[in-house]
Amino acid sequence: MSHQYAALVSLPGLRSQDLERMPFLKSVASAGAARPLQPSFPCVTCPVQISLSTGTNSQQHGVIANGFYWRDKHEVEMWTAWNEVIESPRIWDRLSEHDKSLTSAVWFPLLTKGTTSEYACTFAPIHNPDGTESLWCYTKPTELYGDLRDTFGHFPLKHFWGPLANVNSTKWIVDSAVHAAKEFAPKFWFIYLPHLDYAAQKFGPDSPEAEQACVDLDNELKRLADGFAAAGMDDVLWLFAGEYVISPVDSVSYPNRTLREAGLLTVNETDEGELIDFENTPAWVMADHQLGHVYVKDAADIDRVADVLRQDPLVERVLKGSERAEYNLDHERSGDLVIISKPNAWFAYYYWQDDAKAPSFARTIDIHRKPGYDPCEMYINMPEMQTPLDATIVKGSHGYPAESPEFETVLVCSDADFAQVEKLKDTDLAGLVYRNFGVTQ
Repeated sequence: MSHQYAALVSLPGLRSQDLERMPFLKSVASAGAARPLQPSFPCVTCPVQISLSTGTNSQQHGVIANGFYWRDKHEVEMWTAWNEVIESPRIWDRLSEHDKSLTSAVWFPLLTKGTTSEYACTFAPIHNPDGTESLWCYTKPTELYGDLRDTFGHFPLKHFWGPLANVNSTKWIVDSAVHAAKEFAPKFWFIYLPHLDYAAQKFGPDSPEAEQACVDLDNELKRLADGFAAAGMDDVLWLFAGEYVISPVDSVSYPNRTLREAGLLTVNETDEGELIDFENTPAWVMADHQLGHVYVKDAADIDRVADVLRQDPLVERVLKGSERAEYNLDHERSGDLVIISKPNAWFAYYYWQDDAKAPSFARTIDIHRKPGYDPCEMYINMPEMQTPLDATIVKGSHGYPAESPEFETVLVCSDADFAQVEKLKDTDLAGLVYRNFGVTQ
């Protein structure tokens, strides 16, 4: 039986065992179903969110990591890309094509700016000429953020990422979504609630802090469902989908330093410290949790670079050429090589050999300039306001291929008829939405 509305809620770090401390989500599972959910590789935020919302994998939709290296411009873009980089139609494109009355709202997933959905909201701080930031959100319609700001205050960006990350950002997302549900009543929602991402990486996925995060998130999920019901949206197909599992880690690898020691990575000395010479360096690694895209300037060096990286005991796999297709990454945007860490390790982007020569952005929260992901930003020393350069402090990571049950997350579906198979992939969930609205795939 179809439902009048559908909501796909993306929850990073959700594990099946977490349901035991999440009474609301457990009640949804009891009335509907809970099924193992296999995230696509790479199991990191942007690729998985796009796989969820397109029904395709990275090799098809082109989102190969949380960042991109644009070879023609010799530029790295982390976390700022717009919807236009996605090479597959998204759920709301297909719904609108089928029936214009099937309106959609996209609430806080990455790569939202420029979305074709009728309604949207995501963080978009304004970068001022003096280097400061002004809080703001990208919304559709444009004037919606002014309304949300006047009602709930500015989106608490400082609680979305960094040392002060906490449930307040998720609360604001829930409040604003309920507000928009009352005003617009979109038929389909794609919502990102980030709260489980923080404590599991900072303290470990089985830490008391991570367990409490599950409790806090469950309260917000209940508020979301209750708020939608109060807005008249009480016939909703709820799809609460884990993005990936965060695993405990006790080791960190520095592949860029490995390349530099082998004479394969060059830097420029600047007033801001050492910066990778992207245009001329023989090779470098865009490090992203437990995978890295290795960009090699000269194809003749690929085998040598691969051999050097294979010497790292924390590198489990080095994929080149067509081998990348086995992991959905044989795409022109991918590195010439893709490296995968051991499951108990992760890749730091560090490339300097002396902390005194680290770039100025290394000690800040500057997610856009760093050529890779930096979880150490969660450990900033608040009195000094500096990101530590000790990557060994990180306790949890993700991205490793979900080839066995311990790396699978979970789907909680409010209607068991939509979850009759024993196991689903993240690329299957778009099909459940299409089925609900009678859209032929």
